[in-house]
Amino acid sequence: MHRSAPAWLLLPFLAALVALAWYLPNRPQNPAGGAAAQVAGSAAQKFSSLSFGPYRRGESPLTNSFPTAAQADQDMALIATVAHATRTYATYDGPFETASLAQKHGIGLWQGILLSGNRADNEREIARGIELAHKYPQTITRVIVGNEVLLRRDLPVDELIADIDRVKAAVQQPVAYADVWEFWLKFPQVAPHVDIMLIHLLPYWEDIPFGIGRAVPHVADIYRRIQAAFPGKTIAVGETGWPSRGRARADAVPSRVNETIFLRRFLALANSRHFDYNLIEAFDQDWKYENEGIVGASWGIFDSARRSKIPLAGPVSNDPARPAHAALSIVAGLLLAALWRMAAPGATNRAGLDTASMALGAALGFAAATAWATLYDGHLMLAAAVNIPAQILLAALAVLRFAGALPPEPSRTGAATTEMVHALLTRARLPALRGLFEDVMFLFLWTAAVMQMLLVCDSRYREFPLSSFAVPVLVTVALLGTKSPRAPLAREDVIAAATLAGAAVGSVVLEGPYNMQSLVWNAAAVVLAAPTLMQTIRTAGPGGAGPVT
Repeated sequence: MHRSAPAWLLLPFLAALVALAWYLPNRPQNPAGGAAAQVAGSAAQKFSSLSFGPYRRGESPLTNSFPTAAQADQDMALIATVAHATRTYATYDGPFETASLAQKHGIGLWQGILLSGNRADNEREIARGIELAHKYPQTITRVIVGNEVLLRRDLPVDELIADIDRVKAAVQQPVAYADVWEFWLKFPQVAPHVDIMLIHLLPYWEDIPFGIGRAVPHVADIYRRIQAAFPGKTIAVGETGWPSRGRARADAVPSRVNETIFLRRFLALANSRHFDYNLIEAFDQDWKYENEGIVGASWGIFDSARRSKIPLAGPVSNDPARPAHAALSIVAGLLLAALWRMAAPGATNRAGLDTASMALGAALGFAAATAWATLYDGHLMLAAAVNIPAQILLAALAVLRFAGALPPEPSRTGAATTEMVHALLTRARLPALRGLFEDVMFLFLWTAAVMQMLLVCDSRYREFPLSSFAVPVLVTVALLGTKSPRAPLAREDVIAAATLAGAAVGSVVLEGPYNMQSLVWNAAAVVLAAPTLMQTIRTAGPGGAGPVT
């Protein structure tokens, strides 16, 4: 009895390790100190202005799917509790007048006029913007003629200036133009035509990104540079902020904690320097995922469900739902442990199997939690509906394989898997599913190779997909230490593995040495490719048979 006690304690011990793994990176932190200490405890402080986007999940200006007037009214009421004003980017946000809602809730409005390469649309926007400025002279505190028009190269600078002058001559409010700070330096001729220069300062998006430790000093430095370049000119920060989720750029890492750090430090700076500023943005905008990836949908002070993300004082966690995610991981691990016990009750390496089960359960919890948090559109929903069941299937097959209940299929190659998929797609019938474990592993390898090539060729808005391959990576690590028979390689295996590993090296070079997300994912990608590459090297040596064609 005494000797068996440790075996009974193993699963609770492993469950505690899983809970700890969820807790440590997501433990509540209170990011104060230094400049941030100046705003510690200032939870009642209101922001100068927040960008207004009333779109909820499933709504988008790209598809002309707008919120209702009642929803926009609720949003404006919420903004009024935390900000003195709000900024719009166009004269139409839905079937309501944003200025009327701002007036109702007693806050100011930075009224935007959207300018693009479509001159007819521009005419309508200008006319509507002038009309609104006349209708709400007390609520609309400034009129912003164009947003990042020069950055996008939508209009020649002379045409932009002409539009600004037209609006300035027609309204009583101060007139502004908004663009990234570099474009004010590139086109200084715009400044004399505006009353207010709105500069966008986004350290995450700089050509050379600034990590969270250097972000607010960078903002202060650029503000000083613009002041020096345009002495006597009224300057305001049109956009600044930090994303709470998404891919890292060098050492600029999106997270809720980092967004909180940036916000608190920036507010301390703004209070000490008396900045006029607008934060991007009030609410997470899920629709921006389509153009800007996950990071584009993650700049809000509130999430898309209108829950507060960023407190001005007190602790904040990168994952407030970590207890639920830890519980999900532990339950998944226990179910996998129960699976191998039912399928192979006589298995000898019980401690190793329990360890593998709990590790795979943690990987499944990580994959599911990440997918659930980013279901922004139908494409992501479809991807999650395929990926998560596939990882569950692979985890179940893996524990059965490790327990000896699923003998390896040495004849299976990537060529056989490709044939199976072809049969599924062209004959609309289910082929024989011998060697299912090998089939699923090859499909993950092939998918990782495709995604890795996309990361190399078009990386700006693409995520490092570690959560989508969490289970395959762990299974591959476990297989590296086994001597189970392996199939002779097919051309498909070698091409997928070589593409994945080669593109991983290319990705590291492109991302640089400071992007830890990149380093972790690309190391995992090399692990996925390693068994095939190692076998390729062995079979290519003296006496090796080489890949099967």
